[in-house]
Amino acid sequence: MTRRHASKFFPSVIAQATLAAAVAVSAGALVGCKKAPPANADAAAQQALLVSPEDVQTMGNSDFATGPVITGSIQPEKRADLRAEVQAVVLQVLKENGERVKKGELLVRLDDTAIRDSLTSADESVRASDQSFDQAERQFQRMKTLQGQGMVSLQAMEDAEIRRNNTQSDLVAAKARAASARQQLQRTEARAPFDGLVSERKVSAGDTAQVGKELVKVIDPATMRFEGLVSADAMAELKLGETVYFKVNGVESGDFQGRVRRIDASANPTTRQVAVLVDFVGEKAPTVAGLYAEGRVQTQSISALMLAEAAIQREGDKAFAWVLGGDGKLAKVALKLGQRDDRLAQYQVLEGLKAGDRILRRPGSSLSDGRHFEMSKPAAASAAPAASAASGG
Repeated sequence: MTRRHASKFFPSVIAQATLAAAVAVSAGALVGCKKAPPANADAAAQQALLVSPEDVQTMGNSDFATGPVITGSIQPEKRADLRAEVQAVVLQVLKENGERVKKGELLVRLDDTAIRDSLTSADESVRASDQSFDQAERQFQRMKTLQGQGMVSLQAMEDAEIRRNNTQSDLVAAKARAASARQQLQRTEARAPFDGLVSERKVSAGDTAQVGKELVKVIDPATMRFEGLVSADAMAELKLGETVYFKVNGVESGDFQGRVRRIDASANPTTRQVAVLVDFVGEKAPTVAGLYAEGRVQTQSISALMLAEAAIQREGDKAFAWVLGGDGKLAKVALKLGQRDDRLAQYQVLEGLKAGDRILRRPGSSLSDGRHFEMSKPAAASAAPAASAASGG
């Protein structure tokens, strides 16, 4: 082979050799990456759960209030439905829903034109009847005097007395018609029967109010009470003065406490429930009427193992709790729950736990059975060595 041809051949051979070496190095690097596991994979899997003392609840017996469930609404004791007592057109509605009113304050005014005309006519009849009676009375007195002197007959005197009595009857009837017209005139004005609030306005100016039509509703928010219903099956458990714990929808101030004031003597024939009246005790009652309320009448209190609802994990119909074992491992324990204490949001534990068990108050969803845990030191205890070290330096 000539030198010129060799110079053309060797560069391509060298290039191919260099490329093959580079491919081999790359393949080795890929194989090395596939075989090398992460250094901290096992450590992450075996990392202990750090638990603070605030996250741990020690099980123990506590009082559990039992009794029949009561449902109902918050209603004022003083409430009035003002209705039209005469047929007339509504001229003015002076108060709106939620506005405060004073006793005797005008709320609704009806058209009184026709009634005023009737009153004027009745007053004129009274005036005319009064004049006729006065005249008949004077005539009777004259006849009585003349009859005593023998100048007129007894029959003439009796006729004068009859006329006097008739005019007196006409006067009484005229006064009654005038009083009725005046009363009708007063009924064209709807006034507040007591201090309170307008809870519902039923009419507007221009409406025709028939007799019996609702105009406005007035309530006294200071007289709220719980009007509840209890199943007739639990009627034997109810007693006057028993404590009631209940919640009110829309009110975020927690549970309310009440006391049974009245128990109806008969049950509703349709629902088979007994009406119970409960007064608020110790706390300010809601000021809004009609709010739904639900609770329990505390007929008796027993000692039981109670568990907060936040510490319970549910999987379908099953309930579990996470127990901190003495071996430093978490244990997922199945529970059998009893009744719920609505006042404290706790359940009675029938099986699965015992007094003295330590459980997580608010377990997360990523826990695993058998996982190790460690108790963290309180903040005050961990800060004390650091402070002493700083002073020593």
